[in-house]
Amino acid sequence: MTAAADQRFMRRALRLAVPGLRTCAPNPAVGCVIVAGGRVVGEGAHRRTGEPHAEAFALRAAGPAARGATAYVTLEPCNHHGNTPPCAPALIEAGIARVVVAAGDPDERVAGSGLNRLRDAGIRVDMGVCHAEARRVNRGFFTRMERGRPWLTLKLAASLDGKIALADGSSRWITGSVARAAVHRERARAGAVLTGVGTVLADDPALSARVPGAERQPLRAVLDTRLRTTPSGRLFGPGGAVHLFCTEPDAGRRSALETAGAAVHVVAADAAGRPDPAGVLAELARLYVNEVYAECGPTLAGALLASGLVDETELFLGPHLLGPSARPLAILEDLAAIPEPPRLRVVASQRAGRDARIRLQKEAMCSPES
Repeated sequence: MTAAADQRFMRRALRLAVPGLRTCAPNPAVGCVIVAGGRVVGEGAHRRTGEPHAEAFALRAAGPAARGATAYVTLEPCNHHGNTPPCAPALIEAGIARVVVAAGDPDERVAGSGLNRLRDAGIRVDMGVCHAEARRVNRGFFTRMERGRPWLTLKLAASLDGKIALADGSSRWITGSVARAAVHRERARAGAVLTGVGTVLADDPALSARVPGAERQPLRAVLDTRLRTTPSGRLFGPGGAVHLFCTEPDAGRRSALETAGAAVHVVAADAAGRPDPAGVLAELARLYVNEVYAECGPTLAGALLASGLVDETELFLGPHLLGPSARPLAILEDLAAIPEPPRLRVVASQRAGRDARIRLQKEAMCSPES
């Protein structure tokens, strides 16, 4: 098989994996394509936690044609019993002759053992085909496993002059319906939506993913130093579980919020006395959250940006000018000079109805393929 063919079939496997991002968390989204004689004879993807993995679906579709074939898998096949049987032995038993893997699995339960099992059985294993693409698909899983925290995307919506509301707080709507629908799709992908108590008290948001056919809802995480969240708010309506992160828990407020259904976490304070973002993200990782989508006011947005924890910024710009007295999208400390080189790089830009949608990542995180 040529290198070009390997890439073509692996990219097909990656396309199969992507829909699972909304349904199989905290597991990684994985696709598998089985090829014999240059022809696809079976393919599959992992769709839901507890259901068969991608390799199992692909082998079932291939049947006897799997013997002597090549399997393209976007993540190292597992070699341990979890909710489902291990995949490496299944590939061996089916008679697969070659396995092409995009990326190794950083989960300590796998971490090379699947590859070793295949090699010990005499199967040829080739690694790294479409490696960067595979890591991008499962960016949250890799971040949680390798850095002990979820991937953090900060969503910002502002006017062309970088404002989010008039001086009196009026802000409805900076962006249009297409941009708002895109935000709900991002919520549906995320394991948690993060905001601050100021936004909760001012806007009474539901923070749910209103996407047709959504099979799961993200956790709703609120940084709330003194537990000022109102138990009767929309936050406690239909949607994902509510998690509040505080530093000074009042026993009475805590009891009322827990009775309403919230989980309360006490975390260390940052220099300003608010819940430390690093501690909050570490706690969300312990809750098996792979990706966090932050939608918040300028104070928390500034704190997240200053913390260096934001992996991606998603900026929606509406065709408005709100003037110098309007509220900024993020409150940051003054800089003495413009950073050189730039700290952020635009990795995608497109129209979102009447608005512009721009994705930025830290310069150090951008690969040549980004």
